[in-house]
Amino acid sequence: MEKTNLPLFENPEGIQIAQNQVHAWIQSYGVRYFDPLTNNAILMEEVGEMARIMARTYGEQSFKAGESAEQLGSEMADVLWVLLCLANQCGIDLEQELQASLAKKTKRDEQRHRENPKLL
Repeated sequence: MEKTNLPLFENPEGIQIAQNQVHAWIQSYGVRYFDPLTNNAILMEEVGEMARIMARTYGEQSFKAGESAEQLGSEMADVLWVLLCLANQCGIDLEQELQASLAKKTKRDEQRHRENPKLL
């Protein structure tokens, strides 16, 4: 099988820009970050809200009054927002960590998924 040397991430600086934008917003409007434990709980809450919409859009549950599939993007953005907050306050460079994660997965799974009969 032909191996390609694609860049791992086309625009990694975009993640750093997002982290910087969230930090600037917190400094300008948010007064300060919530503590990491509070933000972790908020992240779990936001993931739950996203999961609820996923279950109703792609699963067998039906929407309740006032809910719709159009809210999915907003819920995903809320998850990303809190994750960026946590990264900032924990000193995590998500750009660097994503690059490392992609490199690890590329090395580990180079043929694994292509050879998985469940995916063919």
